[in-house]
Amino acid sequence: MTKHEDLYVPKGTTADGTYSLAIDPERAGWTHSGLRIVELEPDGTHDFATGDSEWIVLPLEGGCTVRTDQNEFQLLGRESVFASVSDFAYVPRDARVQIASGAGGRFALAGAKCERRLPARYGPAPEVPVEERGSGDCARLVRNFASADAFDCDKLIAVEVITPGGHWSSYPPHKHDEHRPGEEAELEEIYYFEIDGPGGFGYQRVSPSREGGADVLAEVRSGDAVLVPDGWHGPSIAQPGHAMYYLNVMAGPGETREWRICFHPDHAEGGYR
Repeated sequence: MTKHEDLYVPKGTTADGTYSLAIDPERAGWTHSGLRIVELEPDGTHDFATGDSEWIVLPLEGGCTVRTDQNEFQLLGRESVFASVSDFAYVPRDARVQIASGAGGRFALAGAKCERRLPARYGPAPEVPVEERGSGDCARLVRNFASADAFDCDKLIAVEVITPGGHWSSYPPHKHDEHRPGEEAELEEIYYFEIDGPGGFGYQRVSPSREGGADVLAEVRSGDAVLVPDGWHGPSIAQPGHAMYYLNVMAGPGETREWRICFHPDHAEGGYR
């Protein structure tokens, strides 16, 4: 069984001097999905090589300039993940990238190992599809900035979710750990969390979908992450009075980039209606 301590990544435990969070496929024990968080001081810069992965530079707090190849993208960013959607930049594999921020800030690098080298592009904030999903205490807001049907990538799928305080999201529990054409796609997933307000926390559940599968119940706080190599994931539960944000980064080995999920048969599907 994949144990709690292998799947729950507390803030700072993967910091390496460059990134406050650094999860690559090797660290996660899988093949495609990766996530890094870089924090820049005012007038700070960060240079990196994309290698065999495609990446999206997503401001979490603050704005920046992204330079790669012959392209330069000015990202206005945002005050915080709870304030608004953000613009973003896609950078391809086999490239050199520089992120520069005059005022400083925090930036997520959502990545996936890939085969095709697509062009670098800018993603405007007004073009990000925002979806109100669920109802009642399962209502939440989904920002589909790099969902499979909103923005073109080779392998990478990434979305943001805002769960109001006291609400459940990622509910009902669902999975995407098998390749079943037309029904389910095989995708590795990273949840990265931030909680609104000091002292806030939430809970994340991952339960086995097979013998020896992923099994974790984690109390999560700002800067924590949870890995989902397989299994039923959800619910994600926000503490009353503290909204919860998470960034989902997904990728898998399938030839088709798609998000197809299977709901847990023991739970009603009302949370997604």
